[in-house]
Amino acid sequence: MKQKHAITSLLQLFSLRFNLTGVAALILTCGLLGPFSYGQSEIVLRLPMPTTGPNSLDPVRGASQYDNVAASYVYETLLEYEYLTRPYKLKPCLLESMPEVSEDGKTFSFKLRDDIYFHDDPCFEDGKGRKVVTRDVFYSLKRMADTDNQPKSWWLMQDTIKGFDQYRKEQNEAERFDYDAPVAGMVEINDHEFQIVLNQPFIRFQYTLAMFQTSVLPREAVEHYQDRISRHPVGTGPFILEHWETGLQMVYRRNPNYRDVRYPADPGMKDDATPPYQGYAQDKALGMYDCAGERLPLADKVVLTMFQKNAPAWLKFLNKELDYTRVASENFSQAFIKRKRTLRPSFEAQGMRVVALPLLDMVYNGFNMEDPDYGGYTDQKKWVRQAISLAMDLDEVNEAFYDGINLIYDGPIPSGLDGHPEGHTAAVNYRGPNLQKARELLKKSGHPNGEGLPPLVYYTSQQAQSREMAYMTARNLKKIGIKMEVNALDFSELSEKMREKGAPFFGLAWGSDYPDAENNLQLFYGPFKSPMSNNFNYDRPQYNELYEEIRVMPASPERTAKYVKMRNMIIEDVPMIGAMARTRYYLIHDRLKNFKPEETFSNWVKYLTIK
Repeated sequence: MKQKHAITSLLQLFSLRFNLTGVAALILTCGLLGPFSYGQSEIVLRLPMPTTGPNSLDPVRGASQYDNVAASYVYETLLEYEYLTRPYKLKPCLLESMPEVSEDGKTFSFKLRDDIYFHDDPCFEDGKGRKVVTRDVFYSLKRMADTDNQPKSWWLMQDTIKGFDQYRKEQNEAERFDYDAPVAGMVEINDHEFQIVLNQPFIRFQYTLAMFQTSVLPREAVEHYQDRISRHPVGTGPFILEHWETGLQMVYRRNPNYRDVRYPADPGMKDDATPPYQGYAQDKALGMYDCAGERLPLADKVVLTMFQKNAPAWLKFLNKELDYTRVASENFSQAFIKRKRTLRPSFEAQGMRVVALPLLDMVYNGFNMEDPDYGGYTDQKKWVRQAISLAMDLDEVNEAFYDGINLIYDGPIPSGLDGHPEGHTAAVNYRGPNLQKARELLKKSGHPNGEGLPPLVYYTSQQAQSREMAYMTARNLKKIGIKMEVNALDFSELSEKMREKGAPFFGLAWGSDYPDAENNLQLFYGPFKSPMSNNFNYDRPQYNELYEEIRVMPASPERTAKYVKMRNMIIEDVPMIGAMARTRYYLIHDRLKNFKPEETFSNWVKYLTIK
């Protein structure tokens, strides 16, 4: 009887597997029998996000790397980066081909693909997504100009497209922002062809068209959802946002109407046996081209889980509940033989692999240059900031929190880009620790041993070890008589504090949006002050003039010389202290295929699969 009862139970369970719906089916498919959908196996990616999550999925309001990642599953841009190719190379995304550029470098001619549709959504008639046309591109760009949208991305377009700045001024002064009003440099030829005319040749412009802030979205969605568009994205991308539980998890589903886009073909080897790009042989050996020619996206579902602290993410990865993880400093010695920086055999035996990714990175501490006590441009104010910089010990921070693997360098230009100091050290710098010189500068500024200076109020993220790093800085500043108060906020609150110019001193990191130092130097351009990208609120006329020159210059020794001059101005004025560039160690379960970690762009999830 027991055996008969057991067989009957199994048959009933088998029957339930193919007939249950609703909540009961969800419990069954996610629990006893693993991931299924409509009776068929699903490919589910389980990925981490080391923060409380994005602030907004509205492209014009997005600014952080986390906004970029979460939005890039849903939205697409005119151009994108080739996934595997290094150095980085742009390719068409929403376009049929790369834009044609006039001889004077000012006119870009575009042709949209004819098979791109927005996601099905109630904002459209009958709920069916319509085809993307020229006016959608122009509408999406114009949203950057509308101050009611609280845009963080206007700096990308300021003084770039012919007539766009004047349009912005006129429309924001008008009673109603008119998205149908023309912009001289946005020329519609037909529904699928258009031109964009620039004020002057601008080397960065094509990179801008691959940034998530220039994603294309439909006017119907914005007008239907209004402020809710930040949580209800409607794009053209490979995935659709299904669920968002703030601070915990985001779930995306495959876009069933995604156009026919294929995994990149194997470029092979040239006749002279020269690899077609840097790292090709390693990619080939890892099976990166095993999916060549398969239709994208390769996964059916993406579960993106937020982790404000590192420990829970690490444990979930070890328990095989995440497909990969970044290796935090506190877990480094557990996973690696520190001296060799190689993966321990016990981890290799579990089918894990590691990728070390050097970042185009700037980890720094910054001053609000408009702060009455610690900002300003007089010699006295500058000497105070120089003293603070000299009291800090970046080597100590590197060893204590990054296992000594960070690259420490002077100024705001990461290694590998024009303008980075030779040997990572500028001829004149204020890199500490040098407490004697710091005390001399404080005395020279009229504040011996910090006398007369109020507490320096510091803001940082609650993420990972940011709070502990801040207390280390406070201990070092105490040695020269400066008291520092630490405020640790979640990332959204910290971002808001930056936008409001409310942080006298703060700790952040900047990952380059594209591989050119201009991207880092724009962080100090006066007209880009908060709430735009210049959180330092640095505003020196000489620097601004140089930036206006270099932003339109092609790569050349002359441009590099200006980069160096601007870098040295930043080092001397000390609106920032640093920087450090991280090497990110990714630990990856063998089941996750095609994963080549990258943080300069974020739309690579469509290439991933589980096998």
